[in-house]
Amino acid sequence: MPTMPSRIIHIAIERPWRDVARFVLDPANMAQWAAGLGAGFERRGDHWVANGGPIGEIEVRFAPDNQFGVADHDVTMPDGTTVQNALRVVPNGDGAEVMFTLLRQPAMSDADFEADAAHVRKDLEKLKSILES
Repeated sequence: MPTMPSRIIHIAIERPWRDVARFVLDPANMAQWAAGLGAGFERRGDHWVANGGPIGEIEVRFAPDNQFGVADHDVTMPDGTTVQNALRVVPNGDGAEVMFTLLRQPAMSDADFEADAAHVRKDLEKLKSILES
């Protein structure tokens, strides 16, 4: 498979990076800010399941807990398609930078890619709002 076009979407958060990383690395917190995962986010064994609305249940597997702020996760759709998501929290001065690498999936239109980027941006803004309040 050839490489896919990508975009890094990021946001600065005025809170110590380790606090941000702890929050982001805890899958139980994702339902609070990552709307793309749908509702009813719950743990099932070694993975998480979310109700993806009209598309059905989606399975999410997270990178092991770590001290580096790596919150990568694979999302498997009901049709078996798996999307790999790179999510990182790194120090930025006294705060943190949260970065999501959005990969344009095969057969995704320009409009769909832009809409996906807008959703990620909105999720990161929600995360910032939660952690800075």
